[in-house]
Amino acid sequence: MSIHKGLLEGKRGIIFGALNEQSIAWKVAEQAHAAGASYTLTNAPIALRMGEINKLAEKCNAEVIAADATNMEDLEQLFNKSQVVLGGKIDFVLHSIGMSPNVRKGKAYDDTNYDFFHKTLDISALSLHRLLQVAKKLDAINEWGSVVALSYIAAQRVFPDYNDMAEAKSLLESICRSFGYHYGTAKKVRINSISQSPTVTTAGSGVKGFDAFINYADKMSPLGNASALDCANYCISLFSDLTKYVTMQNLFHDGGFSHTGVSKEVMDKFM
Repeated sequence: MSIHKGLLEGKRGIIFGALNEQSIAWKVAEQAHAAGASYTLTNAPIALRMGEINKLAEKCNAEVIAADATNMEDLEQLFNKSQVVLGGKIDFVLHSIGMSPNVRKGKAYDDTNYDFFHKTLDISALSLHRLLQVAKKLDAINEWGSVVALSYIAAQRVFPDYNDMAEAKSLLESICRSFGYHYGTAKKVRINSISQSPTVTTAGSGVKGFDAFINYADKMSPLGNASALDCANYCISLFSDLTKYVTMQNLFHDGGFSHTGVSKEVMDKFM
């Protein structure tokens, strides 16, 4: 039995970014379905061709709608069609979108390609602003609706190989705060980001030295690394009415990593 049974009963959503079973968005979709929600799934057309989203859609009885999150017309069509498919306004949105051409091409942080950098920011951060602006203008999200974006602690601290994605996550978190004020004032819509533990996903695995860093973070965190499933569970709580007054926050979901200076296990490695 799902720990969320009935928690999202009757709620409608849009989930961005489910690519395969490793994706946090995929886990969120599964848990939202178990919690009684209905939703549409969306990703860029190229990602839909690469991924396995149709398998998820069939499992969760969800419709897949292709949309480039950097294209305003695509986003308008997505929100309009989702409301038709789901039979009403949207109650929750998951933004799980991140891609850096500089990382993919192996460009060092201090030898960045600025055209690539612009794409990183547009895809990984400005896409959130775009979807929020479209949703607000269309009045597509119900009052007390919830938008959650996935972030990472590199927005606050230096992780050398995270590259320009660090700037993208910083911008993403700022948009959550700024748009959270405007959308909250207008429609009581709440907007938060979750700063998740390093997690084995298609996007994360592209970062140099990622496996070693996962092990380091696990040894640094009092509770160990949070899994993709646990992150999904946290997302469900933020979609629900249990968190109606939580907004404009960056919420660390990392087993305590963010507040640990050093752990005994890590110190022992240097003794």
